[in-house]
Amino acid sequence: MRPTDLSLLRVPGVPAVSPDGRTAVVAVTRLDLDADEYRSQLWTVPTDGSAPARPLTSGHRDSAPAFSPDGRWLAYLAAEPKGAPQLHVLPTAGGAARRLTEHHLGAGTPAWSPDSRRLAYTARVPEAGRYGTAEDVAAAAEAPRLITTLKYRSDGVGFTTDRRTHVFVVDLPGDADDTAVALPEPVQVTGGEHDDADVAWSPAGTLLAFVSSRHERADADLVSDVFVVRPDGSGLRRVTQGRSAVAHPAWDPTGETLWFAAQPDLGDSGRDFVGRNTTLCRVPAAGGPVVPVLDPETTDRGDETPATVVTADGVLFGVQRRGAVELLRVPLDGGEPEALVDGPYTVRGVGAGGGVVVATVAHDRSAGELIAITPGRRRLLTGFGAPLQETGRLHRMRERTATAPDGYPVHGWLTTPPGPGPHPVLLTVHGGPFSQYGWTLFDETQAYVEAGYAVLMCNPRGSSGYGQEHGRVIKEHMGELDADDVLAFLDEALTDPQLDATRVGLMGGSYGGYMTTLLLGRTDRFVAGISERAFNDPVSFVGSSDIGWFFPDEYLGTDPERVAAQSALAHAHRITTPTFVIHSEEDWRCPLEQGTRLYVELKRRGVPTELLLFPGEGHELSRSGRPKHRLARLEHVLRWWARWLPTGQNRTGVAELPAGATATPPPTTEPLTVEATRVG
Repeated sequence: MRPTDLSLLRVPGVPAVSPDGRTAVVAVTRLDLDADEYRSQLWTVPTDGSAPARPLTSGHRDSAPAFSPDGRWLAYLAAEPKGAPQLHVLPTAGGAARRLTEHHLGAGTPAWSPDSRRLAYTARVPEAGRYGTAEDVAAAAEAPRLITTLKYRSDGVGFTTDRRTHVFVVDLPGDADDTAVALPEPVQVTGGEHDDADVAWSPAGTLLAFVSSRHERADADLVSDVFVVRPDGSGLRRVTQGRSAVAHPAWDPTGETLWFAAQPDLGDSGRDFVGRNTTLCRVPAAGGPVVPVLDPETTDRGDETPATVVTADGVLFGVQRRGAVELLRVPLDGGEPEALVDGPYTVRGVGAGGGVVVATVAHDRSAGELIAITPGRRRLLTGFGAPLQETGRLHRMRERTATAPDGYPVHGWLTTPPGPGPHPVLLTVHGGPFSQYGWTLFDETQAYVEAGYAVLMCNPRGSSGYGQEHGRVIKEHMGELDADDVLAFLDEALTDPQLDATRVGLMGGSYGGYMTTLLLGRTDRFVAGISERAFNDPVSFVGSSDIGWFFPDEYLGTDPERVAAQSALAHAHRITTPTFVIHSEEDWRCPLEQGTRLYVELKRRGVPTELLLFPGEGHELSRSGRPKHRLARLEHVLRWWARWLPTGQNRTGVAELPAGATATPPPTTEPLTVEATRVG
């Protein structure tokens, strides 16, 4: 994969399934490098595989499809160029879509009422005179902000206390097909100095469930609760009791139980989140304590579905496991969970209808395909990955396991270019730290391998997907066992004669940037490094990051000597390795000063270094930044490695990247075999 092959990526979202189970609809996103925009349209495909997927809409950016319970309507979000997403409905029998909302900052994911006559969603409500609500008031001329809370901004959003998210309900017009009939105005259901999320209807359509933090210490902890309210805003009631962080409530068919994802217990402080798994839980709709249904020690939610999918046969729940995301079906009566998808795949989203389950499943050669799951059969429905596969520039991952100095197993992957080598090596470290590398198409890895590098990825202690103990063991010990694991994985991999042990580079972003900076301050074994959007200094992070008020204290502790021992920047004066520093100018997660301070430290001492800054971007640059910025980032990374670790394919940077003719072209559609097993 070349950097310019980003334009060939097709990324399907979460599928919607018609009530009769015959049709699936999914939004497919692509990067338009020429226009420097993302484009997405809705695609439809029969779940019996009788016809190929085809485009359903042709909007600029269509997303979040949802079928009405009666099957007559498809709700979705549509955004015009430079516009915010607004709620639309499309008649499934044919006809034009109708726009239902006109929110200044856009509308959120729609949820249908059981009678198919109303839609609930969330939307940000800006203060008057801010965010363009007054045409004659520019952003720089807005009134000053008076901040009195710890939680007041969020990466990728900006300031939040002056644009709270609340629940809305909008009725469909009496004759939704008649464009001459005026559309009802949306009704705001919730309000106040709180943010509300994840709205869902009760089976009778008389209540809405949503997630909010409205308790006395809400500004000082991470606890959230499930609330219910009537659609007219009356009868607000807290349902959950305890110290949980909850998300995505959904009723069972009887209306007596609410199911949701949660970190069940955040401790007395309400902030003990380090390595805490998010598992499937339930609570009586009348109220009560959060009850885990799956073991929180071993199950951690990994799919991206913006709801908990409850069917008559059970709850569908994606679970991280050793680099994969499996799909479980958990019986409502508490019986044994059934694995619907397992093996070397990542389940990214799931929908269900008419007894058919449709999942978006990624693997190392596709960012996602739809599969239909019916009793006794799994059917591949799409080939969205074909354009990229047909280039012949994708490379397979191979699992490896190393042993840390204390005997602990370290699991990861090696991806190599064609040919015997020995190939120069790039050791990459993921962010989080409580996240995982795994079985999905990772554009960065593919670009580096196509440029002639062997790429190593592992999930050291502190990562998710290997149990809660694996994730929590680095609490107040960052840079210890996790660093041992990373180096042990490298050492084991370098016994492979395909790899050149004398030519190794190190790189990572966020926590991976932290680990890069930390290791470069401890050893000179690496030829060069790239520290990107790094968590370098926990002290300044406290006051500069959107999560600084809790993250460093929970991960590193509060003892000054111990914090300094775990700090990457505290030891950066020892770095002599050439280091490339990459950062986004509007990163509120790991703010800009985390990168500039490292750059200045190196530059003042004459260490070869460069600082690459991306205007207008936040922490998610490499995953969802502007397409041209993502392209430029990959090109600059390859330019840096061409300087310090040149290969036959990457001697002067991307200008001379090969056409990939030496790779063996794969089949047009990547086969997808899905295994089903029982789990305990």
